[in-house]
Amino acid sequence: MPPPEPTPLQSSLPEAVSRFGAQVLADAAARARDIGAVTGGPPRVPSQAAEAPAVEARVVEAPAIEVPAVEVPAARAPAAGADVERLLRGPSGLGTAGLRLTPAALSEPSAPDSAPAPGAAKGRPVPGLYHHPAPEPDPVRVAEVSRRIKAWALDEVDLYPDDWEEEFDGFSVGSYMVGCHPDAPTVDHVMIATRLMMAENALDDCYCEDHGGSPVGLGSRLLLAHTTLDPLYTTQEYQPQWAESLYADAPRRAYRSAMEYFVKASSPSQADRYRHDMARLHMGYLAEAAWSEHDHVPEVWEYLAMRQFNNFRPCPTITDTVGGYELPADLHALPDMQKVIALAGNATTIVNDLYSYTKELDAPGRHLNLPVVIAEREDLSDKEAYLKSVEVHNELMHAFEAEAAALAAACPLPNVQRFLRGVAAWVDGNHQWHQNNTYRYSLPDFW
Repeated sequence: MPPPEPTPLQSSLPEAVSRFGAQVLADAAARARDIGAVTGGPPRVPSQAAEAPAVEARVVEAPAIEVPAVEVPAARAPAAGADVERLLRGPSGLGTAGLRLTPAALSEPSAPDSAPAPGAAKGRPVPGLYHHPAPEPDPVRVAEVSRRIKAWALDEVDLYPDDWEEEFDGFSVGSYMVGCHPDAPTVDHVMIATRLMMAENALDDCYCEDHGGSPVGLGSRLLLAHTTLDPLYTTQEYQPQWAESLYADAPRRAYRSAMEYFVKASSPSQADRYRHDMARLHMGYLAEAAWSEHDHVPEVWEYLAMRQFNNFRPCPTITDTVGGYELPADLHALPDMQKVIALAGNATTIVNDLYSYTKELDAPGRHLNLPVVIAEREDLSDKEAYLKSVEVHNELMHAFEAEAAALAAACPLPNVQRFLRGVAAWVDGNHQWHQNNTYRYSLPDFW
C-alpha cells in the first residue's frame, strides 16, 4: 500500500485579510514610525553627528487612526494596486536598489560576470548564483555601527580575548547589518540586530565550531544559554544561582545583553517571536551535532530539513523591529508569510554553505554543508555537487520571490509590504556580505 500523500498546506490569507480589513490598515498606520517609509518613501538617514548619542530605540504607539473616516492624500497612502505594483518592480530610496519581489518567471538571473551596483565592493560572486546586487552600505553608518559593536563586545560583555580581535574585525558585522537593514531609521535600530548577530555568532563559535565547540554536551549548554532569552521562573532558593549563570561564559553574557536591548525596542509579541525562532535555531544545532557525534552523513533532504532550522531565520524575522514598526502577530503567523520567511532563511543559508565551502574544507574534521552531503549521498564529484548546490539555491530563491510577490499582491497592507521588502533586503544584503568578505571566504576553483 503506497504511503499517504502529505496533506497540502491550506492558505489562511483570504480569511485573514477579510478579518483584519480596515482595522489592520489602521493598526499599520498607528504603529508605523515613518509613514513615508511604510508606503515606499526613503527613510530618514541622520548624519553621523546626529546619531552618535545613544538613544533608547522603542516602538512608539501613535494615536489610532480611523482609516475609513480619514481621507489620506494619495501621495501618502497609494491605492492597493499601485502599492503592489511598486513593490513588484522594486522600491526606491537609500539602500533599496537591490529589493525585488518579482515572480521567478519574470526575473533574470544575474550573469556570472555582471557588473556590481555602483560603488559596491568588488568581491566575486559564485558563478551562476541567482542573486540581486545590493548597493554599498552607507559608510557613515557602517563606521558608527562598527565602533559601537566593538565597544559593546569589549566593555559590556567581555566577548572575546585579545587574540580574537582580528577575527572580530574581519567579520565586518557593521557592513553586514547596515547592508541587511537599509530601512532602519537610526543607528540605534541597526544596533538591535547587530548585537543579536554577534551573540549568535559567538555561541556558534564557542559551543559548536571553531573556538572550543563540541557536539558532546551541546544540548545542556544550549538549554542554559536559551534561558538568557527565555527567562527561568523558579523558586526563591534557586533563582540567584540561575541569575549568576547568565554571566558564566561569553555566549551567555552576549545573549543576555543583546536580548535586554531587543526587549526594550520591541513589543512583547516581537520578543516572543524571536525566542521561538531561536529555539528553532538551537534545535537545528542539536540535529547537526547528533550527526557529527556518530559521523553520519544525512540524506540530502534530511540535511535541507536541518538547514530550515539551523539557518539565518532569526535575522530577517526581526526586520520590523529594526525598522521601527511592527507586523502584527496574526499577520506574521499566516502560513503564507511563514513560507516566505522560511524560504528566505533556507536560500540565505545555502549561500553560506557555498561561500564557506573552502573555509570548512580547510578546518579540522568533516563539516557538513550542502555540497559535501550531495557529493557523498549522490555519488558526485566535488565540482558536480557544488554546482548542483548552486541549482538548489537558485530554485529556493525563485520560490521565495514568487511566494513573496503573490503575498504582496494578495495582501496590500502597508506593514505587510514593508515587511516583505525588509526580508528581501536582508536576503540581498546577506549575499553581498558573503560575496565581499574575502577575509573569511574564498571560492573553489571549479570554473
